[in-house]
Amino acid sequence: MKRKALFIINPVSGGKKKDGVPELISKYLDHSLFDYKTVFSTGVKHARDVAREQAKFYDVIVAVGGDGTVNEVASAIAGTDTILGVIPYGSGNGLSRFLSVPMNAEGAIKGINAGRVVNIDAGQMNGRWFFNMAGMGFDAHISQVFANGSTKRGFMGYLKSSIREISTYKSQIYQVDIDGVKYEREAFMLSIANSSQYGNNAHISPTASVQDGLLDICIIKPFPLYRFPEMGLRMLTKTSESTKYVEIIKGKNITITRSHPGPIHLDGEPREAGVDVNINVKPGALKIIVGDNYKD
Repeated sequence: MKRKALFIINPVSGGKKKDGVPELISKYLDHSLFDYKTVFSTGVKHARDVAREQAKFYDVIVAVGGDGTVNEVASAIAGTDTILGVIPYGSGNGLSRFLSVPMNAEGAIKGINAGRVVNIDAGQMNGRWFFNMAGMGFDAHISQVFANGSTKRGFMGYLKSSIREISTYKSQIYQVDIDGVKYEREAFMLSIANSSQYGNNAHISPTASVQDGLLDICIIKPFPLYRFPEMGLRMLTKTSESTKYVEIIKGKNITITRSHPGPIHLDGEPREAGVDVNINVKPGALKIIVGDNYKD
């Protein structure tokens, strides 16, 4: 019996045109395995709404876009038996890279045919889902800059914005409770990692796993500006834990109180939040198709 698949295509993610995606799906999807439909999202939250409305009618829902599109679709089907597939078309594609999903459409579609499915953990921050990375501090500030400005997304856009903003950004004092153990830290940013990387193979928490029932709380402490290139290089070489400016603590239930409200981000998408932020892990919450090279 054929399975039913719905492809939700974000036409603007990653600044890449998607007009040819339906043709690629038709060409590479195994029609002996799937009956399918494609739909283009029309704005913020539309992909989530479509996925939520259609989940009961489809075995697989495929997000065609970047981390934000993946978040929208996954948020709609987490905790259900509907399987998520991804065709990466974003600027970072953090979760897809971590799960070894091919970065080209042909390979990703063939991976959907292969249908290797695993259950991965997810996180919730103030009741909202994230599947790759959430955080507050400098990275949330940069996410907000992207959302409100005309800076082109991608690694170079992130780098340029970071260089422009870093000299004036002020660290905060955070009260952090991780599974009942209390910490006080001055931090440049706090990243809550489910997978190891932001995207573009920039790994903030090299030992993170999406199947261990834990989140990695990455505390990036204030560092001299001249060390900014080094910090970036450490992420690209998976050595972030080797510097005194990075502290990583694993946990399940996290409460953070910061000195003032401001932006947070969920899989790179900014939101506003107050001084108190509650985070918890939802083990095995999402069924997702992974690449051949992904290791449990």
